[in-house]
Amino acid sequence: MSIESLRSTYGFTRAPFGRDIPPQALHAHRGHKEAVARITYCIAESTIGVITGECGSGKTVAARAAVAGLDASRHTTIYLGTPGVGLRGLYSGIVSGLGGVPRFHRASLIPQTQDLIAAESAERGKAVVVIADESHLLEAEVLEGLRCLSNDTGMDAEARFSLIVLGQPTLRRRLRLGTFAAFDQRVGIRYAIAPLDSAECASYITCHLKFAGRSDTLFSDDAVSLIHQVSRGLPRVVNTLAVQSLVAAFSAKKAIVDESSARDAVAEVTAE
Repeated sequence: MSIESLRSTYGFTRAPFGRDIPPQALHAHRGHKEAVARITYCIAESTIGVITGECGSGKTVAARAAVAGLDASRHTTIYLGTPGVGLRGLYSGIVSGLGGVPRFHRASLIPQTQDLIAAESAERGKAVVVIADESHLLEAEVLEGLRCLSNDTGMDAEARFSLIVLGQPTLRRRLRLGTFAAFDQRVGIRYAIAPLDSAECASYITCHLKFAGRSDTLFSDDAVSLIHQVSRGLPRVVNTLAVQSLVAAFSAKKAIVDESSARDAVAEVTAE
C-alpha cells in the first residue's frame, strides 16, 4: 500500500496527520492557544518562559506557531533542540545562530555570546529569541548557563532577549529545587499544556482531515473515542493512531474508519 493509494481512496489532497501543517492551519485547542499566547508574551516582554507538557503534547508546535507570528525583521530566533551538547555546545549554537564563529575557550565564548545578543539589539534592532527544547534533559550547568544569558549584570540591560524553555513535567519540578532558585526566580511565565479532552480530540481529528481535503465524516464516534482513550489526549499519539486506523480501514476496504479499524491500529501501535 502506498500513500498515493490511501489519498486516492479517501479523497485526500495531501497526506493527513502530517507534520507539515502551516502554523495558521494548526488546530487551536485551548492548551495550544494558551501556550502560544504565553510564549508571545514572553517574547514581547523579553523574559523567560517555561512551557511544560507530556511528550507529544505540542510544546514545540506551540513554539513554532508563536515564532511564525513574529516580525522576522525585528526578531532573530535560535532553536536549540539537542540537550546533550553541553554548555559549550549551547553557547556555540547561539553564537552560530547570530552569525558568529564560536571561540574555542569557554571563558571567552560566554562574553562573546552576550556581546552578540547585545549587538543584535543595539546595531540591528532585532530581539533575540532562544528556544531551548527538551530542557528536562539539560545538565544543571547548562540550565545555569541559560540563566546567565538573561542576567542584566552580564550584558546590556537594554538588550532584548527572551528565553523559551520547553520540557516535560519533570522540568517544572526540577526548577523548584534550591539548586535552581536563581533560575526559577527569573521565570516570568509558566504554563503546563494539558492533553486534549474528548471534544478537543474529535475536533483535532476533524481539523486535520479538513486540511487534507475531507470535510465530511470519515472517523466514527466510537473510533474517535477509542483513539482519545488510548492516546490520553496527546496530539502526537493521536496522529499516529489516526494514520494507523486509516491504514487498517483501507486494508479492510472500508469507507469509514470505524471502531474495529481503530482497535486494529491500537493493537499494532501497542504491540511489543
